[in-house]
Order: sequence, then structure tokens, then C-alpha cells
Amino acid sequence: MLEFVRRNLRFFILAAGAGLILRLIFLIRFPGVVSDSLVYGDIAKNWLQHGIYGLSGTDEISPTYIRLPGYPAFLALIFAIFGMEHYRAVLVTQIFVDIGTCFVCADLARRLLGERSAKVAFLLAAMCPFLADYAAAALTETLEIFFTALAFDCAVTALQERKAVPWTVCGFSCAAAILLRPDGALVWFVIVLYLGWKAVREWQSSANARSVMFYARSALVLTLVFLAPLGPWAWRNWRVFHRFQPLAPRYANEEDEFVPMGFNRWVKTWIADYTSVEEIYWQVPGSTIDANKLPGRAFDSAQQQATTTQAISEYNNLLHVSPELDQRFASLASERIRARPLRYYLWLPLVRIADMWLRPRTEMLPSDSRWWEFDDEPEWSGLAVALGLVGLFYVSSAFAGFAWARNVELFGFLLFFVIVRSLFLGTLENPEPRYTLEMYPAVIVFAASALRRKSAAGTQKLSSR
Repeated sequence: MLEFVRRNLRFFILAAGAGLILRLIFLIRFPGVVSDSLVYGDIAKNWLQHGIYGLSGTDEISPTYIRLPGYPAFLALIFAIFGMEHYRAVLVTQIFVDIGTCFVCADLARRLLGERSAKVAFLLAAMCPFLADYAAAALTETLEIFFTALAFDCAVTALQERKAVPWTVCGFSCAAAILLRPDGALVWFVIVLYLGWKAVREWQSSANARSVMFYARSALVLTLVFLAPLGPWAWRNWRVFHRFQPLAPRYANEEDEFVPMGFNRWVKTWIADYTSVEEIYWQVPGSTIDANKLPGRAFDSAQQQATTTQAISEYNNLLHVSPELDQRFASLASERIRARPLRYYLWLPLVRIADMWLRPRTEMLPSDSRWWEFDDEPEWSGLAVALGLVGLFYVSSAFAGFAWARNVELFGFLLFFVIVRSLFLGTLENPEPRYTLEMYPAVIVFAASALRRKSAAGTQKLSSR
């Protein structure tokens, strides 16, 4: 890759410069330090100053496991160098990490498609407004995307060169991904499953035993390196909390905190888009719910609507979901699932997946989440429509790129990750568009294939005239 960059230095300087300018615009205009950022920052500060991986309380610091240690460790490093709670330094560092992601995407495209496609992939990554937006947000996304891209790049390198070192780096990248977010485990899962499939296929075809052993040994090395960092974290949680917790709780809840599973299940019987996440799901607990903002699909009958409205009214009086109220929501959920199981298990998950992929990614911007109503200021409505079109361009180009792919097997390797992660996201009750960003390295490679093919076809047509 270094030799490729040296031979095309002017291109990479100009493209990286344009990408840097785009990210600086987001940093200056829309810096994102949100409530989750402050939770991570509080853990990092207490870890640095007091040696306690915990959250600040009114009287003392309480140990916690609601967040994995990857991002707090990153923040602690930045705070130690640039000063406590220096989030601007965090965002600037993330911008350069994101530029690094552009180079990783280019290398992945180079290995799968060739050098001209690598340049297209770099440009697509550098000018992607969604990557740039989250580079300017103190959240896990930028680092998670980088390590996801690096893991797949190292996996492709190892498969092509049959070397052990890339598998070690791939394992560390998978470990970093899971230490940032629990769903980072899907990267390791997809790669190991692919290696297992290759080993079985080689064995069934009576191929050289060395080839079978290569895939088996690669999966073992990858798994051992991947699991190594989770051991100390799981041991710490066992020693402090006396419970086995190798990752982080699904709902980021403390050990003795009540999780309203009935309410969450009820939400999954009707939620289909990010707007409802903002207006309903995130309001609980602590804020009132406007029952008028529930979509019509939240009720199957007038009686059910009355029961739901009464349950929400009781919540608004309490501003938390009590166990008794949670049971009422659970009963509503069970009633709705029994009545229309396909809606719950198939249609709504598919709609949630589509919404996460296709809606304008304005959740970190001033644009109204109800962008289709055009009640916002013209500039923000226009921005929402523009970002929606940009997202459609990336997704449609990626679809065309895979359809035209020649290296189907390794492309299928990346597509399998996109499918597995998308199906996982369909099971969530909070369809947030940012959750698809980890798949954008694959999207960019697929899109580079389509655009490179289209460019080549256009050049051939012009030369034939």
C-alpha cells in the first residue's frame, strides 16, 4: 500500500486534504459532545484520577460495567496528554483516525479490485459525509469503523498471502472492535465462520491437508487473540461485582437497576423508524410521552388504543416504568404478537433495517427527524434531503457493485457481514442509522467496484468513437 500511495502521492494528498476539510467543517459547525460522550468521559476521568473504573455520584465514585473499556481508555489517553475533559482534542484525533480509515478502505479495494478502484474507494471514504459527521462526535463510531475496516483488510491480506502475521493483527482489530461496542463481536464471528466454511469445503473436495490446516489454524489464532483482552475485563467484573459479565449489559444497566423488558417488547411490536426512537423510546425514563405521536400501527383496535393510552398516562404520572406497569406493557406486547406474529418477527424488523440504511442521517445535525413534513427551516430541510440522496447513492452503487463483482467469493465475505449485521440490527427496538456505519467500509468497496466499472465503460465508449 505504501508503494501505491507513493506512486499516486498527488492524488492522495488532494483527496485526503478534501476529506480533512470536510471533517473540519463538521468539527467547527456541528461538534458532537452528547450525553453518552459525558458518560464515557466521566469513566475516563475517574479511571485517570482515582484508579476507579466508575461513575461519579453525589458522595462517591461507583464502579460500573455499563460501558466496555475501549472508548474510556481512548479518552483517558487523550485527557492525559491534552488535559482533562479536552473533547476538542478527542474530536481532532478522531478526524485523523477517520482519514486512516480511508486508507484502509483503499487498501481493501486494491486487494480485491485493483489500484484504480482503490483510488475510487479512497475518494468515496474521504468525501463520505456520514463518516465525517461522526468523526466530529465523541462517540465510539469512528474507532469502531476503523477497526472493522482494518480487521477485514487484514483478513483479506492473510487469505491472499497465506501469512500468520495479518491474522494476529486481524485478531487485535476484532478485539478492539468488541472492546468499543459489544456488537463488534460480529466482525470476529463472520470471519471465523468464513474460515470454517473454507476449511470444510477444502476437506470435502479432498484438497491438500495443508490448506485445511491453514484455515483451521487461522481461525484458532484469530480467536485466541480476539478473546485475550476480554479475560481481564471479565475477571475485573467478577472480582468487583461477583458476576460473570464478559461484555456489557444489553441495556447499559447497572447491577441492581430494573430494566422494563415488557415496555421494550411492546415498543418492538410497532416501532419502525428513528423518529419514534427520539419521540417515544428515549423519553423513558424521566420525560413524558406524547401518546399522540404513536403511529397508527401501535394499536390493533379501539380497545387496545384505550389500554395503551391509559398505560402511557400512568407512566407520565410516575416518569418511570414500575414493575407493575411493565407487566401491563408486556401483556399488550403478547396480545399484539399473538394477533400478528409476522409483523413482529418479519415485517417490522425488515422495515427497521430499511430505515436505518436509507433515512437521511441527520441525527447529529439540527435537521428535524420528521424531515418529510418539511416544517423545518429551508436550509435544514434541504440538508436532510441532500443527505438522503447521498445515502441512496452509496447504497445503490454498492448494490450494483456487488451485482457486477468478479471476485464473488471475497466480495461475498464482506456481503455476509453486511447481511449478518443488518439482521442483528433488525432485532433492536432502537433503529438508529449510526448502527449501519460499521458496514460502510464494505459499502465503499462495493460502490468503488460499480463506479470503476462505469468509468471504464465510459472510457471505452469514448475511445471507440
